[in-house]
Amino acid sequence: MVVIPASTNAPDWAIWLVKVQTTLQETSNKYPFLFYGTDWLAFGHFVIAIVFIGALRDPVRNRWLFDFGLIACVLVIPYALVFGGLRGIPIWWRLIDCSFGVFGFIPLWFCRKWTSELEKLGLR
Repeated sequence: MVVIPASTNAPDWAIWLVKVQTTLQETSNKYPFLFYGTDWLAFGHFVIAIVFIGALRDPVRNRWLFDFGLIACVLVIPYALVFGGLRGIPIWWRLIDCSFGVFGFIPLWFCRKWTSELEKLGLR
């Protein structure tokens, strides 16, 4: 059994998570109407996902959706870094946010590439 001295400081990530938890609890108690916005955030993601059904049904005709998705993925990175920094979000948390842009970019790039190939072949 490892005994950690009482004078050891908690890691930064643990301090951050406790701060987030405390803030959410206090906000929920004082201003519960603010959490209504999280419903809209989820709704926005759902609507964007529905739009991509068009790319699934007719990728050549709706290839602009892949460009839209690629642009959104690229914009996630500066947005998370700049505005996350302004809001005091730790860099490691902002890098996790940036990873959504990086990992989302990869399949969209392939879809765009394959759609271009379909278009050249005259296929839909």
